[in-house]
Amino acid sequence: MNAPRSSKPTTVLLLLLVALAVGACSGSADDHLPTAVTAQSPATSDPKLVARGEYLAKAGDCSACHDAADHTPLGGGLPVNSPFGPIYASNITPDPTFGIGRYSLKEFSDALRYGKRRDGERLYPAMPYASFAKMNDADVTALYAYLMHGVTPAAKRAPRTHLPFPFNQRWGMLFWTFAFGNRDEFSPDPKQSAQWNRGAYLVQGLGHCGACHTPRGPAYNELGYSEASPLYLTGGVVDHWLAPNLTGDRGSGLGRWSRQDIVNFLRTGHGAGTIAFGAMAPAVEDSTQYLTDLDLNAIGEYLKSLPPQQAYGAYDNDARAKLQTARSLETGENERPGAGIYLSFCARCHQPDGRGEPGKVAALAGAPLVLAEDPTSIMRIVIEGSKSPATETGPEAQKMPAFHHELTSHEIAEVISFIRSTWGNHAAPVSDRQVERLRSEIHK
Repeated sequence: MNAPRSSKPTTVLLLLLVALAVGACSGSADDHLPTAVTAQSPATSDPKLVARGEYLAKAGDCSACHDAADHTPLGGGLPVNSPFGPIYASNITPDPTFGIGRYSLKEFSDALRYGKRRDGERLYPAMPYASFAKMNDADVTALYAYLMHGVTPAAKRAPRTHLPFPFNQRWGMLFWTFAFGNRDEFSPDPKQSAQWNRGAYLVQGLGHCGACHTPRGPAYNELGYSEASPLYLTGGVVDHWLAPNLTGDRGSGLGRWSRQDIVNFLRTGHGAGTIAFGAMAPAVEDSTQYLTDLDLNAIGEYLKSLPPQQAYGAYDNDARAKLQTARSLETGENERPGAGIYLSFCARCHQPDGRGEPGKVAALAGAPLVLAEDPTSIMRIVIEGSKSPATETGPEAQKMPAFHHELTSHEIAEVISFIRSTWGNHAAPVSDRQVERLRSEIHK
């Protein structure tokens, strides 16, 4: 998940040239929507279809990127911070001038699934059209119906994206798609259950989980779009947050989680002692908490079927060792670097034994976030603080304070290194330089 692992323009330019060669030899696949329904057609204004589309919009978390900064629903304008510069999300309300009000169903499908706008320009892959390509025609039509008939038009012009050369050449995205993208609709696996296939469809397609949780290559390409790739859902860095490994790794992944833990986490933001953080907290608030029990269980079944990939970190659930650590912290006998900082700033909430408090404070003992190979997220949480999601059925939202004023980079590195090697946690220490680099990046 530690993508993008490289973003050097020269490397990307070479890859784009390769893509040009591939594209020159490849034909363009037309979308296969079986109908030419328009926005005025009774087929797309049917209340049941619009309601279905509203559910799909929540499942796809469209609001996360497309809501305006002033909270106008789907009014666009928020930046997606890519390695090449900010990419601004478009207005997807039915406004005919600034939104998608003039889009036909086919044009909408072309944009959603293949990254081609109505005016012929290509979308950047910050829009996860490679994932949405897996959506079936019925769901594309329902989503279109909702956006056309269930959303209030907003006369708001989204800022135009201006990336440096050569990334400002949108036509190159056509060839990027041929070289790195995906154009295949989801195909059910006959060897798996209907529930597994539903979960795979949601995770791979509409939910576009891979957009954050799969590492990206130097051309900002996801390194896999299904479990057929050994890198799929093994973790990725987006906007200085690490979206963790979702495979069955027992260290930094979901190997020690149950299916019910996954369901609870997606419903409330709390599961297996972990609390949603960073971009995942609003995703729970605005998206996953509204999914049906059937869909949440389907996602859980699919994720629990994924074998361990990119294994890293380990957790030794030795009660005696954890008790000894807790006692030494409480009595001040532990002289390890970082122990005193933890006792002074962390132990009151996360407890001397690192178990936290269910429903309020995340556990640190055995937490995949703590054990991840890339410590970006745990460093950022200590630096900036965090807030748990507010959901209809979950615990009351809690805030963790920021420590960027109280602790130096050296102290942050020491306490995180202590946490990553205590209570049975086994992960590499963090350096002062890693903390300092992240601080400078997020505080630009």
